[in-house]
Amino acid sequence: MKSGHDLIAEAKQRITEVTPHEVRTRKERGEAMVLLDVREPNEWNLGRIPGAMHIPRGTMETAIEARVPREANVVIYCASGNRSALAADTLQQMGYGKVASMSGGFRDWVGTGGPVEG
Repeated sequence: MKSGHDLIAEAKQRITEVTPHEVRTRKERGEAMVLLDVREPNEWNLGRIPGAMHIPRGTMETAIEARVPREANVVIYCASGNRSALAADTLQQMGYGKVASMSGGFRDWVGTGGPVEG
């Protein structure tokens, strides 16, 4: 049997992770990307990365296709980088080819001085 920690560790082996600094740099360069926040609504309401799209992790698989094209450059974040790793792994399985998870999540975004709205 696998634990949740095991599943997250395995997902992180199959995906690309980017740091909050890398995401800020890409945004500053004007790179086209979808910032996808997969946290719960109560977390989203406390603050988010400016311009992010919100689709909670629990409904992502059924909601993403109508909102984000498969060819989009997608960076996913959650609170700490674990749910986003699982979400990135899932999107890759769904045929999204340019997906990354933001390591450290919103916590590290805020901790490294990233802007917040909401």
